[in-house]
Amino acid sequence: MNQWWQWQGSEEDTSNSYAVIGVGRFGSAVCKELLRHGAEVLAIDNNQRAIDELRQMDPAIEARVVDCTDEEALRAAGALDVGTVVVAISEPIGASITATLIVKDGTGSRVKQVIARATSDLHEKMLRRVGADKVVFPSKMQGTRLGMELIRPNLLERLRLDDRNSIEEIKVPGSFVGQSLRDLNLRKNYNVSVLAAGPSNQLTVNPPASHVLNEAELLVVMGSSEALEALPSH
Repeated sequence: MNQWWQWQGSEEDTSNSYAVIGVGRFGSAVCKELLRHGAEVLAIDNNQRAIDELRQMDPAIEARVVDCTDEEALRAAGALDVGTVVVAISEPIGASITATLIVKDGTGSRVKQVIARATSDLHEKMLRRVGADKVVFPSKMQGTRLGMELIRPNLLERLRLDDRNSIEEIKVPGSFVGQSLRDLNLRKNYNVSVLAAGPSNQLTVNPPASHVLNEAELLVVMGSSEALEALPSH
């Protein structure tokens, strides 16, 4: 195999590796958010200009000009060796459906999750039929949001307070389960404040330090973007 095509992502753990097929406005927004959080990203598009524009954003990004309807080309590029693939193509619909099918069911695929972009209800139905795990109807802002959700799957809601601070509702991370708020001391260890905690339909505002977090509970926390992003995401 030509060395140029070889994807240099992790051979063992694919959980933090992503391929984005189609790097227009939506796809490039997904790439940017993933890269901002240090993820391994493989960008693919059949248009050289789109790839060149993406490289202007980040010259170090792994980016390939590939026909996304060609199974062998996608395999050679490494698109079947990542944990999550975002099929961000909008048109033609047939290309997005074919790419989704290839990365989901291609021989030897290691892809665990496929998220595809749809332009209509019928398009969504067809994408789900060929194996898409999630379908989105995007805008540029949603591309950023999708990238954030991929990196932080326990993030449910975010309320931006200003350019630096936010309030977030998150699922209790697995490493927090069974521990009290006193033990975790999130203000000291993560520089965030706990505003509420508990089951989704029965949150306790300003919970006591003795409150022990359970797996099915939520946390509402406030802090800087950097501090909130440092919280465990699983």
